[in-house]
This record gives sequence, C-alpha cells and structure tokens, in this order.
Amino acid sequence: MRIACICWGSLLWKTGPLKLSSPWSAGGPELPLEFLRDSDDSDELAIVLCEGAPMVPTFFATLATDDLNEARTMLAEREKIHPDHPEWIGSIPPMDGCAVDPRIAAWLDAHEFDAVVWTALPPKFHNVEGRAPSADEAVSFLSAMTGSVRDKAEDYIRRLPTVIRTAYRERFERELKWTPIVE
Repeated sequence: MRIACICWGSLLWKTGPLKLSSPWSAGGPELPLEFLRDSDDSDELAIVLCEGAPMVPTFFATLATDDLNEARTMLAEREKIHPDHPEWIGSIPPMDGCAVDPRIAAWLDAHEFDAVVWTALPPKFHNVEGRAPSADEAVSFLSAMTGSVRDKAEDYIRRLPTVIRTAYRERFERELKWTPIVE
C-alpha cells in the first residue's frame, strides 16, 4: 500500500518520527487553512484546517510504511496528539471516527496512492478546543510573546512556504513584520 501524507506546516522542515520515502512536493490538495491553534506549550500559532478559511496550496510526501495504522501512529506521535483524539488524524480510508474530506478524497483519486493521512487538529485558543481567535486576537497573542518563545513563533510563521497565503499571515507580515523567509 502506497500512503501519502498531506502537509502545510512545520512538517515541511521538522518531520520528527514521521518517516518519509520521498521529499515533500508541491501539488497537494488546496484546503481551507488559517493560523487558529495555539500550541499546547504556547510557543506558536499553528495553521490548521478550518472551513471558511482561504483555500491554500498544500504539499505531500510518500510515507516509509505500507501500513495505515503505522502511518496514523507516526503522524499522531509527530503532532503530539493524545490517543483520546484519534479523529485528529485524518485518513482515507477513514479510521477511528475521522471524517473524510472530499477535497482530499478527490486528490487521492487523481494520484497513485492507496491511502492518505493528514493532521486534522481543530482550532484552539486559550486552551478552548474549537475556539478560533479573531485576526486581532491572533496578532495580540503573538505580539505579547517575548524572548525565545517569540522567536520560535516568528520562525514557524516565516518558514512556511510563500504560497501559503492567508488573511492572518498578511496581518502578521504587515503588523509584526514577519515576512516569509525566502530560501
């Protein structure tokens, strides 16, 4: 079984326990993404799926496993997703209560993979799952950071590929001067 992983965030430069058998490539499905999840250790504002957000290009890679359970476990470990929330790892074929995203299903049908996994974390702000910060709240949240925490949050946003354009990112660029790092 050939399994792909869809990505749009720090997986592009920090795969951790996720084992790949190919490099990341442009051409993943366009998905609605925005910077709406403060991390559990409050050192970044992560970009996550959110209906109604701008459609953004994503990336994909082939995983170095042919077992869907192993692929989901590797991604859950990388994303530090607690076993109580298996639905936060999306997959096709679906498992553990995850919803099938029709855009990802259409992408899978058009590519030579048998399965696909992705991170399906919901928005979260100030420890409230499902709460999406407004753009003003997101800018204030990041502005209030100092020292190495601020440096890490800035690095996360600036390292994302320039094709990942969202309304919040434009605000971060304009108000915080966190422009993309061009490599």
